[in-house]
Amino acid sequence: MVEVTIDSIRVSLMSQHRIIILKELTSERFLPIWIGPYEAEAITVSLQEMEVARPLTHDLLRNIILTLGGEVQRVVIMDLRDDVFYARITVKLGDRVVEIDSRPSDAIALAVRVHVPVFVDEAVMDKAASIPEQALEDGEMPQSIEDNGDERLEIFKDFVDKLDFDDLEDSSAPSDEDLNN
Repeated sequence: MVEVTIDSIRVSLMSQHRIIILKELTSERFLPIWIGPYEAEAITVSLQEMEVARPLTHDLLRNIILTLGGEVQRVVIMDLRDDVFYARITVKLGDRVVEIDSRPSDAIALAVRVHVPVFVDEAVMDKAASIPEQALEDGEMPQSIEDNGDERLEIFKDFVDKLDFDDLEDSSAPSDEDLNN
């Protein structure tokens, strides 16, 4: 398992979704995970220690676990299948330890509220994480841009490829004949 910290939450310019960027504590590997806007807000509210008038859903989950005598121990992003991440929340209830299936965004929102570590399975990091400098040296675009931008930008590439600059004539610019007179 690899321990990670939240590096940032970024807004996608192409959709309402957000991307949470997790950074490995012992290296420069980053793991981007798409999350919804509400989960991003829930994480941000907790990270910035903002006061809310009433408990949010993740506050309610924390309160229920604590009221029932449970203790959240950790969150693990354990799998990546068909571009979907899977997480588990480990909760200690007396003598028992239970693992609860969760979306990574919900698990992380709970983790920041109860101040427990977030881990990522090494196989998931190997499959989906990247080192920004290495990717740039290899001539690759960052994963989120490469996956979502190329298809949408293809129409602009086609447009630019079809431009014929030889046929362009700027009527406001002086001609060679005007310059010679």
